[in-house]
Amino acid sequence: MCQQTKVTGGNKGIGLAIVKGLCKQFNGTVYLTARDASRGQEAVKELNEQGCQPRFHQLDVSSLDSIHRFKQHLEQEHQGLDVLVNNAGVMYGRSNPTPLVEQVDVTMGINFFGTANLTKVLKPLLRPHARIVNVSSGLCDLSKATPERRQTFRSEQLTEEELVQMMEQFVSDVKSGVHEEKGWEMELLAYRVSKMGVTALSMVLQRQFDATPGADVVVNAVCPGWVKTDMGGASAGRSVEKGAETPLYLALLPPNVSSPRGKFLRDKEILSF
Repeated sequence: MCQQTKVTGGNKGIGLAIVKGLCKQFNGTVYLTARDASRGQEAVKELNEQGCQPRFHQLDVSSLDSIHRFKQHLEQEHQGLDVLVNNAGVMYGRSNPTPLVEQVDVTMGINFFGTANLTKVLKPLLRPHARIVNVSSGLCDLSKATPERRQTFRSEQLTEEELVQMMEQFVSDVKSGVHEEKGWEMELLAYRVSKMGVTALSMVLQRQFDATPGADVVVNAVCPGWVKTDMGGASAGRSVEKGAETPLYLALLPPNVSSPRGKFLRDKEILSF
C-alpha cells in the first residue's frame, strides 16, 4: 500500500522546505496543502522545477468544511494517512495595530483549534506507525504562565477536552477583557498561548495513542528555531532548510521508536516544557 503524507501551510517558508525534504526522503505521495489555492499550486510548480513531485490540495485549517473535504479526498484516493505535519500558523508582530481580540480569534483559530480539529478529523485515517509533527515555538515557554496553569499544562491527567476548554476560556477571557487578571499577561500573547496549546496537545495525543497497544502512532511538537521566513523576518539566524531539519527527523522516525514520543524538541533534542 502506497504511503501518504501531508503538510499544512506548505506553500512557503518552513512548510515548503518540509515538503521538499519529504519529496526526497519519504517513500510515498506527499501532499502540499495551503489555504490559497493559487499560491499552493505555484509552490508545487516551483518544486516541480527542482525535481520534486508533490500533489496539491486546498486546505483551510480554520474551516471544518475544508478539513472534511480533505479527509474525504484522502479516504477516496488513498484510504489512509502515514504522516501529518501541522505547520500552518500565523503570528502578529509586536507592533501590529490589529486589536487584541481579533489577533486572538485568528491566531487561536489557525494555530491551535485548526491543528486540533484537523488532527481529530484525520485520526481515523492514521495507519499503524503513523507520525504526527506539530510545529510549535520556543515562545511557548511556560515560565510566562502562572504556577497553577503550568501545572495544568504539564499534567499527565490533562485530557484533550480539558485542554480545548482551557483554550476556549482564554479566548473568552480576552473578549471579556479579564485575561490579565486571569494570568494571561505576556508579550505576543495570542501566539504564545496558541503554541502552549499545540505543545500540550501533542503530549495529550501521545497518551491517547499509547492506550492502543501496537498502533505505534507517534506525536511530537517541535521548535524549528528563529528562521528567515515572512514570520521570522530577515534578521533570523536560520535558513528554512535548517528549520525543517527536526520536523523531517520527527516525520520519518522509524517504526516502534522508544523516544521521542509526546515530546517537545529543538535540533533533535528533547526540551522541557
